[in-house]
Amino acid sequence: MTIQFKALPTEDVRALQRGGSDAYGLIPERKISDGDGAPCRHCLKNVAAGEAYLILAYRPFPVLQPYAETGPIFLHAEECERAAEAEALPEILESTDYIVRGYDKDDRIVYGSGGVIPTGAIVVRAETLFERDEIAYVHVRSARNNCYQCRIERA
Repeated sequence: MTIQFKALPTEDVRALQRGGSDAYGLIPERKISDGDGAPCRHCLKNVAAGEAYLILAYRPFPVLQPYAETGPIFLHAEECERAAEAEALPEILESTDYIVRGYDKDDRIVYGSGGVIPTGAIVVRAETLFERDEIAYVHVRSARNNCYQCRIERA
């Protein structure tokens, strides 16, 4: 099976980079990166030292509902190119492990699908989850803070 890692949609990111409000109706905070720990969810690369980035609340679900988690993410403050959809692990996934969890077509967590997975095993885990018909897509989230990293879909 082929999978694709997907970054945030450019249209949504541009609105935020141009001063739009986040999931809580707030203007994103602007910071300067020290080069460590600011992964952009649009280009799926780390924000380099000295570059500006945004911190904002993001909800990767289309509507509010009990499973629609909202949390902090980072984006380049200036426009960056959206990462190409690819089967390879994105650059930002540099921690030792991540939460990998499946969701159904109604954007609900599929119980029993989540787990903390070593980074090198994320692709295999996603492929295994997609063998289940009820899994519509997968989230990759920080194993330490549950922050949304990216989405995985069937190719």
